[in-house]
Amino acid sequence: MTVRVRHLAALAALVVFSLFPLYSTVVVASHDNADLARATPPLLPGGRLLDHVSELLDRVDLGQAMVNSAVIAGTVAVANALFCTVAGFAFARLRFRGREALFAVVLGSAMVPTQLGIVPVFMVVDALGWYDTFAAAIVPGLVSAFGVFWMRQACLEAVSDELVDAAKVDGCSLARVYWHVALPALRGPAAVLAMLSFATSWNEFSWPLVALDPNDTPTAQVVLSRLAGGYYTDYPLVLTGVLVSIVPVLLLFVLFARKVVAVLARGAAETGR
Repeated sequence: MTVRVRHLAALAALVVFSLFPLYSTVVVASHDNADLARATPPLLPGGRLLDHVSELLDRVDLGQAMVNSAVIAGTVAVANALFCTVAGFAFARLRFRGREALFAVVLGSAMVPTQLGIVPVFMVVDALGWYDTFAAAIVPGLVSAFGVFWMRQACLEAVSDELVDAAKVDGCSLARVYWHVALPALRGPAAVLAMLSFATSWNEFSWPLVALDPNDTPTAQVVLSRLAGGYYTDYPLVLTGVLVSIVPVLLLFVLFARKVVAVLARGAAETGR
C-alpha cells in the first residue's frame, strides 16, 4: 500500500468518524421510541422524520426562536469580524505604550472560564436595564479574545509595515489605512472568524438562558431544552429539533467552505515552511 493510499484511507476513516454523530442523529430522529427500544436498534434511517418535524413545530415556537438566534448570532458574527480586525490591526502594526501588556491581558482573558463571568456580566446587564433584550444577548459577545489573536496573526502575515508606511506617506489617515489597506487584505481570515463566531453564538445556551426571559424571547437552544425536561424524554423529537436547528449553521459552512479551506491551507503551508 503506497503512502498516498494510506493517506486517503486515513482521510476516509476520519470523514466517516466525523459524520457518524450526524448520521446517528438522523437515524434516531426518523424512528419512534418503540423502534429505539428494540433489542436490535435501527441502523438505517426510518420514515418518521417529517412527522416529528410537524410535531416539533406544534409543540414549540421553533421558528421565532430561530429568528431570534439568527439576529443574535448574525450581529455577533459581523461585529467580531469588524471589531477584532480593528484590534488585530492595532496590535500588529501600531506602536503605542503598553501594547504588549494590553495584548497579554487580552490573551489572559481567554483563559478565564466563561461560567465565571456570567454573574458579573449579568449584574452589569441588569444595571443597564437590558435584561430580556437583544442587547443583553449580543453586547457581551461583540469582541472575543480568540478573534483579536486570530486577526493579529493574520495582519502580521498579510499587512507589512512597509505597506502601512507607504499609505501614510500618500496621505492616508489611520482610519483610511485600516479601511483601504488592511481590511481588503484580511477579508479571508475575517470571513472565517465571522463563520466561527456565528456557529459559537448560535450554539450558545447558558448565556441566552440567563440574559433572556425563556418564556418571552428565547433562542433555538433554549427552546430545544424544553423538549428534554420532565420525567420523560422523547429522544426522536429532541434530535429532530437538533437537526432543524443546525440547518442554518450547515448552510453557512457550505457558503464559506471554500474560503475556510483556502485560509487554513495557506496557514498550514506557511507553518510548514
